Amino acid sequence: MTPKAAISVDQTFRAFADPTRLRILHLLRGGELCVCDLVDVLELPQPKVSRHLAYLRRAGLVTARKDRYWSYYELAAPRGELHRRLLECLSCCFQDVSELAKDSKRLAVLSRCCR
Repeated sequence: MTPKAAISVDQTFRAFADPTRLRILHLLRGGELCVCDLVDVLELPQPKVSRHLAYLRRAGLVTARKDRYWSYYELAAPRGELHRRLLECLSCCFQDVSELAKDSKRLAVLSRCCR
């Protein structure tokens, strides 16, 4: 493994190791979300959510786009086998984590602020 690849693997696992980033990745499985929606669902301050999103973007796990006042994020297309399998794991490995289920329920009833 090249040093650059090792750093990428390290960043990827660190991204999945943080509970807040795991919650964000889990929510983004359903598609693109605005930062304000993530803030509402996660019940965290916007700067903290943005900091975690920036880490996920640097790790290559999410992509971002701006639309006037709002920033939207979605899961990045898998860039390798490890990335693909970890994204699959979001669907099957964490389905019994109660906090992730609560987040999904909050998102389902959320009145979207930016749409």
